[in-house]
Amino acid sequence: MLTLSGVTKSFGGRILFEEAGLQVNAGDRIGLIGPNGAGKSTLFSLLLGQDEPDEGRVVIQRGVRVGFLPQETAAVADTTVIGLASGPDPDGRAEAGAKRILAGLAFRGSDFDRPLEELSGGWVMRAHLARLLVEVPDLLLLDEPTNHLDLETLGWFQNHLSSYPGAILTISHDREFLNAICRGIVEIRHRKLVRYNGNFDACLEQKKAREEQHLAAYRAQQREIAHLEDFVRRFRAKASKAAQAQERIKRLERMERLDPPEADEATVSFRFPQPQRGGHRVIALEGVRQCYGNNVIYEHLDLEIERGQRTVLVGPNGAGKSTLLKILAGQLSLEAGSRTPGHNCSIGYFAQHRTDGLDVRRTVLEEVHSIARPVPEQTARTVLGAFLFRGEDVFKPVSVLSGGEKSRLALVKLLLDPPNFLLLDEPTTHLDMPSIDALIRALEPYEGTIVFVSHDVHFIRALAATVIHVQAGCLTSYAGGFDYYLEKSRVVGGGREGTVAALGNHQPDTSPPPLGSKEKIGMKEVRAQRRAEAEARKSLAAEKRERERLVTKLEKEIQSLDAIQAELTLKLEDPATYESPSLAMETNRQLAGIAETLERVNAQWLEAAAAQEEPVNVALI
Repeated sequence: MLTLSGVTKSFGGRILFEEAGLQVNAGDRIGLIGPNGAGKSTLFSLLLGQDEPDEGRVVIQRGVRVGFLPQETAAVADTTVIGLASGPDPDGRAEAGAKRILAGLAFRGSDFDRPLEELSGGWVMRAHLARLLVEVPDLLLLDEPTNHLDLETLGWFQNHLSSYPGAILTISHDREFLNAICRGIVEIRHRKLVRYNGNFDACLEQKKAREEQHLAAYRAQQREIAHLEDFVRRFRAKASKAAQAQERIKRLERMERLDPPEADEATVSFRFPQPQRGGHRVIALEGVRQCYGNNVIYEHLDLEIERGQRTVLVGPNGAGKSTLLKILAGQLSLEAGSRTPGHNCSIGYFAQHRTDGLDVRRTVLEEVHSIARPVPEQTARTVLGAFLFRGEDVFKPVSVLSGGEKSRLALVKLLLDPPNFLLLDEPTTHLDMPSIDALIRALEPYEGTIVFVSHDVHFIRALAATVIHVQAGCLTSYAGGFDYYLEKSRVVGGGREGTVAALGNHQPDTSPPPLGSKEKIGMKEVRAQRRAEAEARKSLAAEKRERERLVTKLEKEIQSLDAIQAELTLKLEDPATYESPSLAMETNRQLAGIAETLERVNAQWLEAAAAQEEPVNVALI
């Protein structure tokens, strides 16, 4: 369907790919991961023919229809929502399917005939996504498709993709999304494309195993090299050993050296400052009424937040989650009711597209230094690096930053001098996985109170201790984390609330069917699939244990042979050994035998340790 072979590509003087290979076949479900700037979007440009490789080839099979969803900048066509989604439809057949897809993506019936130019950027992206799902291209290229989806719409989207007939290649930083839909992961790492089978969790396990195997193999080879070089150093000047030393020199020259293990990205170890302690009651809302024109969002709303709470707001788009954050932050004038902050309450509000409070005349580093309690420059640069401001980026003027960069900069300022009540609206947008992990590490020891909105399930699971479901102006509290909420949602079941429960399931084939679908998945088939998957996991685990046992056995044997070799070498270095010609000859014979055995066992060890490794640059099958 699609083949990329021997591709090398540079951008801005930096090599992004070097002899990279990729193959996508019909029915593949592949997640493309890597840190920001690794080249994911550039790879999409190559696959779409929008850019050319410096070397190598990109071939798309004749007749294959490719659909592409960009991350942020889909064009606003001069048409309506339904006109875009259904496309050219002279006989009206596509319109019914388009309406079903649009409803799944949370468009209301009253939105169908609205001009696209009236919609926000996020809703325009949803409309383009609907168009692709209606068209059903043979290959979907999706660049961060979950960025503009709320949790419940995300659940519907994952279910829909589980039965999508074409192939999917998606860029995503959302671990749970990758777990739900992917059967393979490709990581851009050190200019190569590395293939892993299974979903994202399986990728992490395989990656760890490969790194351990490579480290073990590298150490074994380094040990062998040290033995050979030591022998050469000791005996190349001795006439009786010159031939053996020369033979070891040739072995060293012929040896294919393993690369040293690749260093992981550095993580942020800085402990963020703690805020001043506030009162037990952080804030209280009583009888709040809030409207947008004739659209009543809240009526008689009561809510109390206590110190130390970590609460996520969930619910469909338009339910009022962001509005509730703005009410708590004091950003909106109440039409009725009261908002009462608690004793010593200091509020930090991070809006989804926040740029307020940034001085465009400063550089990034100067802006960070402008906080009330400045931190040392090295600390500031370390934290900025974790949020994608690396190297010379810290000297950029704020005025030239993109919206996403300004949002990340505002987040860094908030973390470096935090108030005791944080209100965060989609804080992980524009962050890659390492940066999301850095944000989690920053917030885990935070002693203040957090209320946040997020569609990143990994982030929610890491931080939320309570959940508030927002829908139709009503708040339903769950005194537990996200998994507790999912379990209770399953009990409730039905409608879109039942759909969000699917987010807790990493097996897309066993998730509930898409909203409005008449297809049913029989429990018998589900149980059979689960048994087959369990047997496969059991078999893989047994094979892994057997390989580990073999590696351990051979390593112990090498250690024993190393000790004997060292002992015999010391004996030969002792002049007393040569007082008895027969003893010297016997010791030499034993040492030669040990060296031969050690070489054989080392080769066995290297083969066993590398058994599970796949080539770094591989085709996807």
